[in-house]
Amino acid sequence: MVVTNLLLCAIIVATAVVGFYGGSAVTVSDNDGNVYYSSQSEDSVCLMFNVYQGTEEVAAILDVLDSYSAKATFFIGGSWADDNVDCVREIYSRGHEIASHGYFHKDHSSLSYDENLEEISPSVKLLNMICNRNISLFAPPSGAFNDYTVNACLELGLKVIMWSKDTIDWRDSDVNLIVSRATNRLQAGDFILMHPTESTVKALPSILNYIGNSGLAACTVSYSLGE
Repeated sequence: MVVTNLLLCAIIVATAVVGFYGGSAVTVSDNDGNVYYSSQSEDSVCLMFNVYQGTEEVAAILDVLDSYSAKATFFIGGSWADDNVDCVREIYSRGHEIASHGYFHKDHSSLSYDENLEEISPSVKLLNMICNRNISLFAPPSGAFNDYTVNACLELGLKVIMWSKDTIDWRDSDVNLIVSRATNRLQAGDFILMHPTESTVKALPSILNYIGNSGLAACTVSYSLGE
């Protein structure tokens, strides 16, 4: 019994850590009609940055993207955006796409319909106000969502965006690993998940070089979806 209880506690702690920082997708939904893991693009891929921290790294990422004439989609947490309004505006002013990553980085797969609305809607309103433009995409933290999440996003006019490649850069600082995960078997339409970390900044030039040498462009998610 003691061993069992200790094991359960360890699982709970591990789940909490993955829930905050990232990890594999935890999908609890049979409704995939409004969920996108990639696009049908024939000439582009998408770099997606989930942002709840790393303001200095965001600035460095913007400079690297500019140097390669690349565009990306930044899924921004409302609590971070509230403290970094100027940075959000800078991302948008440089031609990148702003999208929602919720407000407090919650596990959306455990939320009811109303709770999903209460978590997503304030971030959407804040980002709309900062950029003076309606956003149209939502990426669930840790890839955790359920049918209520999908339906809440439909109510808010949002597409749910997942990924086809995860660099796991929030956990691994090995630049070579980050590059490999982003580029291994790269194909048009891929959605590549990244985060603003120091290692990601170092890996990004190699990733962008590989994308370009593959005859592909790095663009926003909405552009890749034909919008």
